[in-house]
Amino acid sequence: MIDKSRRDLIAAGLTGAVALTLSGTGLAKAAAIANPSNKGKFAVPVPDVVSLPIEGTSSRFPVRRIYCVGRNYLAHVRELSNNEAEPPFFFQKQRDMIVQSGGKMRYPQLTENFHYETELVVALKSGGFDIPAARANDHIFGYAVGFDMTRRDRQSDMKKMQKPWEIGKSFEDSAPCGTITPASKTGFLDKGRIRLEVNGKTRQDSDIDHMIWDVPGIIAELSRQVELAAGDLIYTGTPEGVGPVVRGDHMVGTVEGLQPLLIDVA
Repeated sequence: MIDKSRRDLIAAGLTGAVALTLSGTGLAKAAAIANPSNKGKFAVPVPDVVSLPIEGTSSRFPVRRIYCVGRNYLAHVRELSNNEAEPPFFFQKQRDMIVQSGGKMRYPQLTENFHYETELVVALKSGGFDIPAARANDHIFGYAVGFDMTRRDRQSDMKKMQKPWEIGKSFEDSAPCGTITPASKTGFLDKGRIRLEVNGKTRQDSDIDHMIWDVPGIIAELSRQVELAAGDLIYTGTPEGVGPVVRGDHMVGTVEGLQPLLIDVA
């Protein structure tokens, strides 16, 4: 969901929801955006802030970047006949591709095989480079349920041509995400049932303890590639059972202890 424009947030002094999770480098960058001397100097409209609700509070979580983990459950690797010897890896989606729980997700163009992938999403309150796995949980703000929606036919095309997957993974409404539950309420998650129902029928049913890289391992590996920061979301990979949805389908994704993600395909 796109809520309040950055101009409004600047006028409000970056209080409330945005101030909630920004720290360190992220806060410094936000302060630069808010510099009054910049007012009126942008050549085009300033992009809107994208944020997510937080369970138990009216404050919201501002999204900076979205990272996704590919092939992080062995059974999923096997169901798509991928190489079991290859480790998981990362790709990205854009923050304005989020659809919030209760919303409608548009069926995309350029596909006839639109797949769901239900995932645990990790929301960061801080970050940095080269974060040790033993300290990774210190950077977690909370967790949510997400869908990594995929143009499977276009992804397959790109794999055959050994080209990037962006057309298969990164497009409008491809990153639905539910309400964030703070880690202070859940503890740090290393197990829990993960499920998807489509029109009342179970399509995916597994446990997050089946991940190849656990959450601290994901954060450690990703921070070797990029500088993580407050506001980042990490979609941690999907278990087996992926498959297509069509217009009119109703999707309910759950992870034990978190708020469900409810999405209609439009």
